Amino acid sequence: MFFDVHSSRLPNGVRVATARIPHVQSVAMGVWIGVGGRYETRTLGGVSHFIEHLLFKGTEKLSARDISQSIEGHGGYCNAFTQEEMTCYYARVAFNHMPRVLSILGDMYLHPRFDPSDIDKERDVIVEEIRMYQDRPEHVVQEMLSDILWKDHELGRPLVGTPETLTGLSRERLVAFKRKKYVPDNTLWTFAGPVDHHACVDRVARLMKGLKNAPEPTYTLVTPSVAQERMALKAKDIEQSHLAMGFRLFGRFDKRRYTLKVLSVILGENMSSRLFQIVREKHGLAYSVHSSFQLFAETGVLAISAGLDKAKNEKALSLIVRELNRLKEETVGAHELKRAREYIVGQLRLGLESTSGQMMWMGESILTYGRAITPDEFIEAVSAVTADDVQKLAHAILRDRCVSLSLLSPGLSDKDGERLKTILEELSA
Repeated sequence: MFFDVHSSRLPNGVRVATARIPHVQSVAMGVWIGVGGRYETRTLGGVSHFIEHLLFKGTEKLSARDISQSIEGHGGYCNAFTQEEMTCYYARVAFNHMPRVLSILGDMYLHPRFDPSDIDKERDVIVEEIRMYQDRPEHVVQEMLSDILWKDHELGRPLVGTPETLTGLSRERLVAFKRKKYVPDNTLWTFAGPVDHHACVDRVARLMKGLKNAPEPTYTLVTPSVAQERMALKAKDIEQSHLAMGFRLFGRFDKRRYTLKVLSVILGENMSSRLFQIVREKHGLAYSVHSSFQLFAETGVLAISAGLDKAKNEKALSLIVRELNRLKEETVGAHELKRAREYIVGQLRLGLESTSGQMMWMGESILTYGRAITPDEFIEAVSAVTADDVQKLAHAILRDRCVSLSLLSPGLSDKDGERLKTILEELSA
């Protein structure tokens, strides 16, 4: 697969990576910082996400309107996201506007204004964002699941923080966190499009020349001492039950991550998956049911989510447990395995057709694995997954002692909880 990637590291530690795509008219670029929610203390909950918002509010030279108009006024697009282990600010523009937009992203990174009035207004904006999420039961039940998967650990807390932690985030705390965490060794610039690698390196070097190296931030590892609770139930007057089931896993450096991807696709990542066909198509218990996984450095989760008929919680959970046990007890058929692998490869190829797709793939892999994992390497690893691999992994992770369940549903009682626990215990050893 075409993937012309080059990577360099500047003397001060900043990395620059490019994917040359000569036949396109746009450039996607991003500045990635290896810091996110798990780098925060309890009293600083939501600070990474707060800083992400504030960098768009203006710099020493540019107003918030200047930033948006300079990019959108040329037909471009800019945005950002915060995750547990990374933050990214990115843009996509016509190739001839790349130098100007690069300088804007650099100015945002290096010289954010952090105006006290902006901080107060944006704090209110994020509180409204939190309220918006609280009105979405599918989001609430996921936060409930994270809380019990990694009890009293940073990974179990909301990325956006809480109204209480946001109140405590003064300008001094925000500036200090950014100064300490946004350092050269955890900063990566990525470019995808009709770009020249050496030219990009030179531009970034000039932009970041005043940035001095500093110790790379650290975080608290998840060890066996980090508790995992079995169940979290919450009654709420809603029309539909929302269920989230999670199995605590290994981290992203485990070689079984490719088998995990195949297993998740077979289980519930598309309309051909077992959960979709059984829970929705055959029994009509859910509009939405799917599986997904997320891997961090040393831990992870395989999650199953469903929006259910509120009277059918137990039946739906029993069907899900039955399908999990079937993955352990029966070898996946050759046709189903082939279909899952080809789905994964097809999704990858489609995603990498765009400059944004290649920029994101490159940034995530370099920031998390230290190098750009090539599509061919990924495809080869996925294609090598066997039915025996899937079954062995299912035996290893789909176990009663590894599972947590959260449920948001109207009219819950203690007896409901006991019955759900009994169903979970049916996970075969």
